[in-house]
Amino acid sequence: MKKILIIALAATVMSCAKEEKTYDASGVFEATEVIVSAKAQGEILSLTADEGDMVHAGDLLGTIDSKKLSIQKEQLKQTQQSTSSRQVDVSAQIAALQQQVANLQREKARFESLLKANAASQKQVDDIGYQISVAQKQIAALNNQLTTSNQSLADQSQAVGEQINLVEQQIGDASVSAPLAGTVLQRYCEQGEYAVPGKPLYKIADLTVMTLRAYVTADQFNGLKMGQKVKVYIDGSENGTREYDGTVTWIASRAEFTPKTIQTKDERANLVYAIKVKVNNDGYIKIGMYGDVKL
Repeated sequence: MKKILIIALAATVMSCAKEEKTYDASGVFEATEVIVSAKAQGEILSLTADEGDMVHAGDLLGTIDSKKLSIQKEQLKQTQQSTSSRQVDVSAQIAALQQQVANLQREKARFESLLKANAASQKQVDDIGYQISVAQKQIAALNNQLTTSNQSLADQSQAVGEQINLVEQQIGDASVSAPLAGTVLQRYCEQGEYAVPGKPLYKIADLTVMTLRAYVTADQFNGLKMGQKVKVYIDGSENGTREYDGTVTWIASRAEFTPKTIQTKDERANLVYAIKVKVNNDGYIKIGMYGDVKL
C-alpha cells in the first residue's frame, strides 16, 4: 500500500512539474495615464463623464462658467467698433485743398498769359505761385497727420482684436474635452465646485494597449532587440493563464538593481535591465497586474 502511495505522489509531482511554466521575465502592467486639468477659472457647471466611462478624443467632459468672459468679449467688440469708426477718409479730407490748388494753377496760367500781353504784373503771378506752394504744403501736412492718426487707430483696433482672440480662447478653455480616447479612471471634482487653472478634473487612460514593464538579466539583455515578438502571460481563471502576443518597444540602456517586487529568471541577479512590452488588451489586463514574459 505504501509503495502504491509513493508512486502516486511521484506521478503527481512529475505531472505538476510538466505543467509548471518557466518564464524569462516578469513585471507590472502600465497604461498611459493623462490628468485632465481645468484651464479656466469659475464654477463647474457640469461634469458629464463618470468613472469607468469610455470616451473619445475631443468628447465634451464638462463646462466651467464663462459668463463674465462673454460679457468682456462684447465690451471689447464695442471698443473695437468705436475705434475703427474714428478713422477718416484721407482723400475726402484733402479733396477741398486739392481743388483749391487746381483753381490757383488755372489762375496762375491765366495771369501768365496776361503777363505776356503786358496786361498783368510779375508780382501777381508770383503771388499766385506762393499761394499754390502754401496750399500744397497744407495738403502734405494734413495727409501726414490724418495717415498717422488712422494708423494709430488701426493699431489700437488690432490690439483690441488680439484681446478678443485671447478672451475667445479663454471661453473655449471653459469647455473641458478629452485629450485622448480611453477610460475614465478617476473623477476628482463635482458639479458646483470652483475650478482654477491646473485643478485636476479627471484621470483618463488608454487601456486598449497596455505596457508591461519587465526586467531581464544581462545574459537575456544581450539577446534582445527592438520590435522583437514575445509571449506574455497573466493569471487567468481556474483553468490557468492567459497568453498574449507582445512586442518589445523599449529597452533600457543602463542596468538597475532588481526591484523588490519583481522576480527574474535568475533570482540571484542584482542588476537587471528594464524593458517595455506592448500588448493588445482584451479587457482582462488591468493596471498594476503582474505579467510574465517568455522570450
